[in-house]
Amino acid sequence: MNSAERTDLLEKLTTGISNLTDSARWRRHLEVQRRFHRYSFGNVVLIAAQCPGASRVAGFRAWKSLGRSVRRGEKAIWILAPMVARADESADGDDTGMVRGFRYVAVFDVSQTEGEELPAVSNRLLGEDPAHSFARLVEVAGSVGYVVDVTELPDGVNGDCAFALHRIRVEVRNSPAQRVKTLAHEIVHALLHEGFDDRPLAELEAESAAYVVCQSLGLDSGAYSFGYVASWAGGGDQAVAGIKASCGRIQQAAATILGAFECEEQMEAA
Repeated sequence: MNSAERTDLLEKLTTGISNLTDSARWRRHLEVQRRFHRYSFGNVVLIAAQCPGASRVAGFRAWKSLGRSVRRGEKAIWILAPMVARADESADGDDTGMVRGFRYVAVFDVSQTEGEELPAVSNRLLGEDPAHSFARLVEVAGSVGYVVDVTELPDGVNGDCAFALHRIRVEVRNSPAQRVKTLAHEIVHALLHEGFDDRPLAELEAESAAYVVCQSLGLDSGAYSFGYVASWAGGGDQAVAGIKASCGRIQQAAATILGAFECEEQMEAA
């Protein structure tokens, strides 16, 4: 696959993202995201200590507003929320108010609720791996010094890349097609992102390059990649701008992975 063909695939990715984010499904997704708070490090520790498998938490009323109810008898997860003084209570008259203490508030994980399904814009891929691309990607990972461990990961985690260990993990319970996509994504992290401190940009680059790789291998990952890239970028326009800004790095990573495939094919044909 040449550079022009890879550029064409990136254009298809940006079009798919634009179409997705101009939809009612995306607006519903953003409404859900708006209602879920970003928790501090301390509260993340509290949540993990009380409910290790928690994946998405919110208060009782927040769940009700999303059409879900906390099941009777469920045990609350307690976190700390700041108590902010009103402007006229602040000693210095600062109209932004000030934190004057903390109080415990109860939240519940999605697994403790029932009701309407939460919207999903990034759907795990289904299907097989007829070209045995996963095994070949394992070899690509090995060529850049990484071992691949196919194992059970915490719920919601498809894969990860540990730079210090030079290890990539992939969720064994996912479909073969999803495992191929995930491994391509994690190899891009291995190639581009050690020491990289911009997580949203790293995810945009990894998923964009994985999309190019998968499309080149005959695996359509659009059902997962469009929503994933848009979610990390913060929306459709931001995602398109990010892809264009990182186009060279995305193409470089995709070319490295696909080049290893082409070398293998040439050796088999010799």
